[in-house]
Amino acid sequence: MPVPVPADVEVTIDGREVTVKGPRGTLSRQLHPEIAVAREGDEIVVSRPSEAKTHKQLHGLTRTLVNNMVVGVPQGYRKGLEISGVGYRAALVGQKLQLNLGYRHPVEIEPPAGISFEVENPTRLAVVGIDKELVGEVAARVRASRKPEPYKGKGVRYAGEQIRRKAGKAGKIGGKK
Repeated sequence: MPVPVPADVEVTIDGREVTVKGPRGTLSRQLHPEIAVAREGDEIVVSRPSEAKTHKQLHGLTRTLVNNMVVGVPQGYRKGLEISGVGYRAALVGQKLQLNLGYRHPVEIEPPAGISFEVENPTRLAVVGIDKELVGEVAARVRASRKPEPYKGKGVRYAGEQIRRKAGKAGKIGGKK
């Protein structure tokens, strides 16, 4: 399936390296040497040398990586996060994200180049950028600072994520003397 290229996106294929320029920035990636990538008109076509399983896997991966670059440069990606828990909150301090998550110290997360944080309110935030892989990685790092626990559901979760809740202790019924 070819990757459609929008009018405001410029794609350069130089051997194994694909560079995509657009209104939000530039992304570049080295691709696997066995997979061929070519531009045909306003589409990018990814082809594989054989029907071997590894070539099929690399073909799908390469096509998805190129598509993510072509979509991310004009539109960008956004990953929403929700914070639940009494006293748990998020705030922006300059570019850094400062999280109060019940520890004795606030957790500060420095965004890598090309990533920014948006805090809608103290319990809702978003990780924004043009590189889908990096946005997901930073969002996972923010979530890992306090994963949602299964008893009360307190912690940082992805927007819309359902947490499987557990019943607490049932209490003492009978027992040994």
